[in-house]
Amino acid sequence: MARRCSLTGKGVLTGNNVSHAHNKTRRRYLPNLQRATLLSDALQESVKVRLTANALRTVEKRGGLDAFLLSTSADTLSQDLRRLKKRIEKTVAAAQPAA
Repeated sequence: MARRCSLTGKGVLTGNNVSHAHNKTRRRYLPNLQRATLLSDALQESVKVRLTANALRTVEKRGGLDAFLLSTSADTLSQDLRRLKKRIEKTVAAAQPAA
């Protein structure tokens, strides 16, 4: 499984451990990935995603999963979340004329 956030696309970074003697050895900086279940208000269903703690905070700030996905470009999203975004867009568009 890839160590990549499915919402923001953040992944592993690389760098050096530098000792007191300035010996450099390669290391990996892993993202703070969490498994979370988020509720889609438009679809009335829950979605399990693997995302960073930073992305989870951003989702809450923007007003939930639906608002986050609608305001985010599809380029940064995973394939599953792109499909979810299209389903949400269709549901919101169908509800607009009725309301």
